[in-house]
Amino acid sequence: MASILVIEDELQIQEVLGTSLEKEGFLVIKASDGEQGLELARKVKPDLIIIDLTLPLLNGFDVTKKLRSQKDTNTIPIIILSASDDVTDKIIGLELGADDYLSKPFNPRELSARIKARLREVHRISNTNDSPLKWGELKITKESYSVFLAEQPLNLTVKEFELLVLFVTNPYQVFSREYLIQKVWGNLSSTGTRALDVHISHLRNKLKPLGPVLDSVRGVGYTFTHRPKN
Repeated sequence: MASILVIEDELQIQEVLGTSLEKEGFLVIKASDGEQGLELARKVKPDLIIIDLTLPLLNGFDVTKKLRSQKDTNTIPIIILSASDDVTDKIIGLELGADDYLSKPFNPRELSARIKARLREVHRISNTNDSPLKWGELKITKESYSVFLAEQPLNLTVKEFELLVLFVTNPYQVFSREYLIQKVWGNLSSTGTRALDVHISHLRNKLKPLGPVLDSVRGVGYTFTHRPKN
């Protein structure tokens, strides 16, 4: 049974979410503020976390940032809920490492479908062969979501990790933005090209020791062009 941590301060929404998700067979853990949510995330290590943006003590952005900065929680899928449909809020949430963003009011069935899609991604990666994928100074272990560059660990978000695996396993191939969004975020994602560009920018920064490795193809998308020395 997959466990879902719901961090939501509006008790009515918290109860509706809890009831809906329990009917879908999930184990639901609830927190009413950002600090309590962080503490439960560290203790329980749920399979997925749902975070409301407007939380007391720590807002949803702060909680997401802290979860992504800590080794024991940085790969847990995160879905942000917000009463705001502002594109800027969506981009900030995704920049900080959230995997999905859903505006209120939302259909509980859609949320459940998004949760299942995120969990399938984790299951798919964890069930692949754990033999390390090597590309020059890069060493990638899919099962543990770990990446080492010149023997030094890289702290990647889940989406950055999935993008890197896709690029390294298909070097020199040009991918359209639309294909990358569908492949990494899934068919249910409302992720726009701006959010993808943000993730690519972060990934480039983390791979800087390799030099230029991700080239933009004008009007199309991106390609992984790094040629290992060994």
